[in-house]
Amino acid sequence: MKIIGLIIAVLTGILLIYATVDFPPWADPGSPASTYLSPHYIEKTMEETSVPNIVTAVLADYRGFDTMFETTVIFAAGVACFFILRTFKRKEPEEIFYRHTLTGMTIRVKNSGKVRQDLDEFERIDAMWTPHYLIVKTVARLLVPFIQLFGLYVIAHGHHSPGGGFQGGVILGASIILLAISHDMRTALGRMREKTTALLCTTGVLIYAGAGALCLLLGLNFLDYGALASILYTDPVTARSHGILIVEIGVGLAVMSAMIWIYSNVSSGGKYDEGL
Repeated sequence: MKIIGLIIAVLTGILLIYATVDFPPWADPGSPASTYLSPHYIEKTMEETSVPNIVTAVLADYRGFDTMFETTVIFAAGVACFFILRTFKRKEPEEIFYRHTLTGMTIRVKNSGKVRQDLDEFERIDAMWTPHYLIVKTVARLLVPFIQLFGLYVIAHGHHSPGGGFQGGVILGASIILLAISHDMRTALGRMREKTTALLCTTGVLIYAGAGALCLLLGLNFLDYGALASILYTDPVTARSHGILIVEIGVGLAVMSAMIWIYSNVSSGGKYDEGL
């Protein structure tokens, strides 16, 4: 099977390299992209979409199909990591490690299956070496709300300034990952549980596809946001701007959740314990 897979990969690579012969030369001013597409986007984006950020208009409007499937690929990556790495049946260890929340002292206790009342000031950890850095944990905890606020700003203003759903989603996901790295996986799961992450990731894709389906129901093409004018009580051009914002929110949710989902499974080996 490995030889067959290698042959398929090599043949696919040769086919892709051969296809590059038909590409126009690099930076060719006579290529179709330079003679038609680029001038149209530059000259007509504001007029047709009411969006100053040309890049966002291209990604979420003119090339909306492609971006929707990019979002789907991100969702599929999260699902793949879940099914490949997730451990559903865990065998409880014979001994459990605990760390004192103030002194950082680590102790090892035999697992009796019962909650020890004399360990109220201790938190469960998964290895003796786990450090306790109060400064790092405190600074990270203070930074997380500001990082998330900035991520929301990047999503909300992505169609008017540099940013968008992919960038904002990465920032939001990084805030939870920072919490997991500076504290532990259990702390991060307390803020964003596994089921919540999966539901938000799915919701993000559904928001994008649902916006396109709504345009179909309103009588125009899939992802033709001008159809939303009748329910948003605005003109078709402004409706395209609002439609871009709607799908950017969906992209942001999907990217944020997929990042957290992938990190949680990879860093903990699918166990969802303390993690890295």
